[in-house]
Amino acid sequence: MQEQIISLTDFKASASRLLQETRGGANIILTQNGTASAVVQDYATYRAQQDAFLMLKLMVQGEADAQKNRLTPQAKVFDTLRTSLLKQQKRHG
Repeated sequence: MQEQIISLTDFKASASRLLQETRGGANIILTQNGTASAVVQDYATYRAQQDAFLMLKLMVQGEADAQKNRLTPQAKVFDTLRTSLLKQQKRHG
């Protein structure tokens, strides 16, 4: 992943061109008074990172549940879901 470090002032002067560069996957780190203060990236990259973090969080929670033996048999999970869906169908149709 490419990174470019520029001042906020320089970013404002060339924002349109720099935003185009983020579409290729590059991140722009903006500095203010010489200190990093923000990261600019294209929306698709941002969404992909958010989705990856969510999946990682779910994996960690699942692993913790397994270690503490907080498990539910698959058949019971699907039976519960099936029952819930059938109740919803009866209410709406």
